[in-house]
Amino acid sequence: MSARTSAAARPLPLLLTSDEDLLEDLLRLAAAGCAETEVAPDPVAARPRYAAAPLVLIGLDQAPACLRARLPRRAGTAIVGHSHRSAGPGTTGLAEPLDLAQAPAEAGPETLAWQYASLLGAEHVAMLPAAEPWLVDRFADSQRDPASGGRVIAVIGGRGGAGASVLAAALAVTAVRTGLRTMLVDADPLGGGLDLVLGWEHVHGLRWPALGATSGRVDAPALVEALPGRGELVVLSWDRSEVLATPAESMATALDAGRRGRDLVVVDLPRQLDDAAVVALEAADRVLLVVPAELRAAAAAARVAASVGPHCSGLSVVVRGPAPSDLTAADVARALALPLAGALRPEPNLARALERGEPPASDGHGPLATLCRHILSDLVRTPRPAAA
Repeated sequence: MSARTSAAARPLPLLLTSDEDLLEDLLRLAAAGCAETEVAPDPVAARPRYAAAPLVLIGLDQAPACLRARLPRRAGTAIVGHSHRSAGPGTTGLAEPLDLAQAPAEAGPETLAWQYASLLGAEHVAMLPAAEPWLVDRFADSQRDPASGGRVIAVIGGRGGAGASVLAAALAVTAVRTGLRTMLVDADPLGGGLDLVLGWEHVHGLRWPALGATSGRVDAPALVEALPGRGELVVLSWDRSEVLATPAESMATALDAGRRGRDLVVVDLPRQLDDAAVVALEAADRVLLVVPAELRAAAAAARVAASVGPHCSGLSVVVRGPAPSDLTAADVARALALPLAGALRPEPNLARALERGEPPASDGHGPLATLCRHILSDLVRTPRPAAA
């Protein structure tokens, strides 16, 4: 059923629950956020509208059924429930038909909600009444034109040392030079830190370990303001403490803040995908695979492309020279069966500039800056895919 009497041109937030009390609360919060909604009592009814909805809220009562229905992972999904109520029959354990371990009998609704969120790929858990302000904001956000939000471009190396971090930093620096408010996100906990690539290791501000330790609602403008920044560029990177994994929900929070508060978000991804990297891939408008012009590098990149491809659209390749043989950028792109986003010629002074703490492409000259301008121009010209 639907909370409206006539269909609108734009898809509406989808409430997937048969819990009447929960539904009543969600409809009240949607009204506070000036949002119309569609309601599905179960995954069968939800499936036709599931992919296109700007926001999907899955009631804890329907989480087991969604697992059995194997609904696809998607961005903009949250598990919702009441923190003060029993999880009730049917949600006290994880779905037996999927051979998953059952939850402890004494597990509370919030514990179960986080378990289901992990299994379903949901980005958030919203337990009422504490999450009411957050949900009102999400309903309000769902009414905004998606084209008005910042673009997301992700960069990943085809093998170790491919130069993905340098390209990601250069894209961010070049974007700022062209007038775009930009956020650079370091999603690789083993990469050494993008703040070092920029020469910003002494710039104060919030870094991943502190963000990962936060809980509850995070205000997007406040998050962006708290990051290390200079001018219109802010960076979310790592400190020099113990390496920790990035929680997927923290990545979703960071990307949401970046899209709402910046014109462009650039994400440097690890080659070994974790849950946070998958969240970033699914959010990206374009993904660049950086590959040196070498036969072994192309073979390694093929494996990376195979793991990345199912999680994103718009995957293309950047080929970095020089080639030790006659292998061309077009040859590498053909071997990977990917579009060629550009080729990067050698830049002898780049390594010395990085050692001096100078951000890549900061002077706007050279092959790297030229390639970044080309990639960004192409990204801005390319319209977002229409909702299914």
